[in-house]
Amino acid sequence: MLGTMPLASPALAEKVLRVAMTVADVPLTTGQPSQGTEGLRFMGGTVYDGLVNWDLSSADKAAALVPGLAESWTVDAADKTKWLFKLRRGVKFHDGSDFNADAVVWNFDKLLKRDAPQFDQAQSVQASQDDGGIASWAKIDDLTVEIRTKTPDSVLPYNLVNLFFSSPKRWEELGHDWNKVAFQPSGTGPWKVDKFVPHERVELVRNADYWNPKRIPKSDRLVLLPMPDPNTRVAALLSGQVDWIEAPPPDAIPRLKQSGMNIVTNVYPHVWPFQISLMDNSPFKDVRVRKAANLAIDRDGLVKLLGGLAIPAKGMVYPGHPWFGKPSFDIRYDPEEAKRLLAEAGYSEKNPVKIKFVIAPSGSGQMLPLPMSEFIKENFHDVGIELEFVVMDWEALRARRRAGAWAPENKGIDGVNNSWSFGDPDFALIKAAASYEPVPTGFNWGRYNDPKSDELARAAQTTFDPVEQTKILAELHSRIVDQAMWIWVVHDLGPRALSPKVKGFVPAQSWLQDLTPVEIQ
Repeated sequence: MLGTMPLASPALAEKVLRVAMTVADVPLTTGQPSQGTEGLRFMGGTVYDGLVNWDLSSADKAAALVPGLAESWTVDAADKTKWLFKLRRGVKFHDGSDFNADAVVWNFDKLLKRDAPQFDQAQSVQASQDDGGIASWAKIDDLTVEIRTKTPDSVLPYNLVNLFFSSPKRWEELGHDWNKVAFQPSGTGPWKVDKFVPHERVELVRNADYWNPKRIPKSDRLVLLPMPDPNTRVAALLSGQVDWIEAPPPDAIPRLKQSGMNIVTNVYPHVWPFQISLMDNSPFKDVRVRKAANLAIDRDGLVKLLGGLAIPAKGMVYPGHPWFGKPSFDIRYDPEEAKRLLAEAGYSEKNPVKIKFVIAPSGSGQMLPLPMSEFIKENFHDVGIELEFVVMDWEALRARRRAGAWAPENKGIDGVNNSWSFGDPDFALIKAAASYEPVPTGFNWGRYNDPKSDELARAAQTTFDPVEQTKILAELHSRIVDQAMWIWVVHDLGPRALSPKVKGFVPAQSWLQDLTPVEIQ
C-alpha cells in the first residue's frame, strides 16, 4: 500500500509534516469528523474551530478551556438553561466569507434540524453525543448567539469544543452537496484542506490569515495518512515516508530509539476500559461478576507488555486526580478474590462465566492490540471467565457503541472495548453513569442504572461552582468504582514516535494536540 502513495513533498521549498494516524480511513472532512477522538485531533481542531477551544500549549498542566470562535460566554443567573455567547469579531472562513451568528445558527441547523436543507445525517451522527443536551439556538445580533439547554447543564462549554463550524457559502457554491464539500471544505481553523484522496490521504496547508496569530502553523503543509496497522506505521517512519506516527507498538520502541526516533509521552486524561452490559441476559448484571472481572486482570504485567507506556487503572480517572475520590473497592490483581466472588455468584469450573466482547485491532487510541487482549483473555480464563472476542473495524465498533447493549446488532454482546477520554465531566462521568443519558446522546452503553449515581450526576450537571462540582464528581467516581460500572484496564501515556527532524511539538495533557507549532528542520 505504501508504494502506491506519493509521499514526497509537493515542492522542495515547502516544510511538510507527514503524520501516520492509527485510523483505517480519513476522518470525515465536512465539519464533524468521524473516527473518534483521533478524528477530532487531526480533522477537527486543524481545519475547524469550536465556539470554545482547548488550550494545548503546555505539557506541564492539564488542558483547560479557552475562548475559540466565541470570545466569552455567560449563563443566565435566573435561568440556568440560557447561555449567551459573544462571537469573535473579524473571523473569516477559508473561502473568505464571514463567520457570524447566522453561520452559527446555520451550523446548528445542519446538525439538529432534520428538515433544514443543509441537515447532514453523517455529521449529525458524529455530533450526537455533544449536542444532545441542546434544546434551541438563536441569533440575538450579528455577534451574539443564545443557546438553551434542555436542563441546567454546567458542562455545555465542554460539549461545544467538539462542535465545529462549516462555511454556509461553500455549501451553497457546491450545489448543496455535502459529498462535494468533502473535497473542498471550508472552516475557520489554522489549516485549509488542499487535497483529499478518499481512503488514502488528506493534505492541509497553512492558513496564513488565521484569526489567532499565535497559532498560524509553522509548517507549510500537513499530510495525514490512515495506517491502521502498527507495523506499517513503524516501517513508514523508519523508511522516511512519514515524520510522525501515532501509537507505536511497544515491541518496536527499542528499534525506533536505536534509529534516532524520539518517543514522546505524557500523562493525559485517557483510559482503556471495557464498557459492559448490565442487561438482564448478561452475567455482568451481578456486581460480584463485575468486581471479579476487575480483580482478574494483571495490570502490572500488562504494563510490562506495553513497554512501560501505561499505568494500572483503578477507575475511570487515576489516583491523585481531583475526581478520584475515596472508593472502597480497590481495583487490583487478586485472582483468588475474583474466584471467591464468582463462586458466591454461582459460577464454577463446570459452570464458567461466558462473555463476548467487541474489540478493534486498531483505531483512535486503541493501543490494546490483539496480543494484549489475549493477555486479558488468559487472565479471565484463570479465574473462570471464558471470554470470546468479536473483532471488527474501529468505525464499526463505534457504531456498535453508539447503538447500545439493547440494540439488535448487539444481541449476545457483553462489552465493547472503546478507549475513553476523561477530559471533561460529561465524557468522564456524568453521561457515562447516568441512567437518563443512554446512547446515542449520552454515553451509558450498558444500561447501568443506579439511583445514587443518578442523584450525583444530576447534582454535578446542575452545579455551576467549580469547587463544589469537583467534590460531587469525586463522590460520583467513588460510587461507580464501588459498583464496578465498567472494567478499567490501564491509562496509557499517549506515545508517539517522531523523526529527529520534527521540532516544536508540545505534548499537551490532552487527547487532542496542537500541530501548529510543529515544523520539519
